[in-house]
Amino acid sequence: MSKPIDLSVEFCGIKFKNPFLLSSSPVTNCAEMVGRAFDTGWGGAVYKTFGPGGTPVIHPSPRMHGYSYGSKRLVGLQNVEQISDRKLKDNIADITYLKKHWPDRIVIASLMGFSNKDWGELAKAATDAGADMLELNFSCPHMTVEGSGSSVGQSIGLIRKFTETVKKVTHLPVLAKMTPNITDINEPALYAKKGGADGIAAINTVAAVTEVGIDDMVPRPNVFGKSAVSGYSGPAVKPIGLRFIAEMAANTELGLPLSGVGGIETWIDALEYILLGASTIQVTTGIIHYGYHIVEDMIEGLSDHMKSKGIAKVSELIGKALPNLCSANSLELERQGVARYDMDRCIGCGQCYVVCRDAGGQCIDWDKTERRPRLIEDKCLSCMICSFVCPVENLITFKEMPSTWKREELEVMRPHS
Repeated sequence: MSKPIDLSVEFCGIKFKNPFLLSSSPVTNCAEMVGRAFDTGWGGAVYKTFGPGGTPVIHPSPRMHGYSYGSKRLVGLQNVEQISDRKLKDNIADITYLKKHWPDRIVIASLMGFSNKDWGELAKAATDAGADMLELNFSCPHMTVEGSGSSVGQSIGLIRKFTETVKKVTHLPVLAKMTPNITDINEPALYAKKGGADGIAAINTVAAVTEVGIDDMVPRPNVFGKSAVSGYSGPAVKPIGLRFIAEMAANTELGLPLSGVGGIETWIDALEYILLGASTIQVTTGIIHYGYHIVEDMIEGLSDHMKSKGIAKVSELIGKALPNLCSANSLELERQGVARYDMDRCIGCGQCYVVCRDAGGQCIDWDKTERRPRLIEDKCLSCMICSFVCPVENLITFKEMPSTWKREELEVMRPHS
């Protein structure tokens, strides 16, 4: 009899029912929404970022723009939404309500102060409300208040200062949420650690312009004839998120637990983050596209995969892919290969021939009579671009070939960092 699958994880000293969390965003705007999400199976939620009381927050209208590419809907989402526009007292009350009615789910309060004093007051209020953890939003790329959002995340001194301020007034674990709009994410993450952060969340949205109207010449979203560089999220940013999580997970000096965010829609996306070192994952755009119930597929898919691999605990998978990630100058060069074609399945479209001539090794001849490609193996670069454009899945695969290079020749040609 197989062992039961255990999806629970310990993150920053707190046990989560499963690693699937809502991220701080429109999908966690109020207790009623988060409660419905908990009922579908989410293990926790990062409540939408709120700031101090005072001047009300007013969102641009429209505040979002969906980016589609070809037949694929919503490969990305651009938004100019600010932090919560609800009153501070209402957000605090909602956190208390959620912990009272869903005590087994983890509620993380996301905070953004506009001054050092604000950070301390917000942290104390969220702690008193019963939050399980605090997330410090150092990363929103389109906050309009000076000294907030990603402008803080790009200032290592402010990251350390504000984290220290929060740690002085709370006993709760503190996450620092990093911006991807920076060259080296390890530097600000290390300063968050110096300030006392217990974990790191990454990434927030990528600063971008997704589309421009070719008739009205206004970038999107079109807010009465104007737009702005703002946050971009969704499946298209997943490779960026995976890169930053992997870089932090591999940094032994950092050594903090990580929460992965960015482009997660399926259990496979979630597992990729886990394999590169994330203990929990956070989702927004996938929910905007499909709704809260995607967590049911995530739980089922991950559980079935683990069962098929004989893995009982998801915690055993955290960081398992890291040993297989290296610098480019450490890749093995002795082994080489070529493309391999399953000609019985070829439909004769000719796309492989076109791209090989225009962007590859010019290693394909075209049989006009049979409408079939003919590979010239000794010219093949094994770039595999032919396989990327082939409409028949797995028709073109990689085949290893005996190497003609001598080891000393390879060492001369190897790139050096």
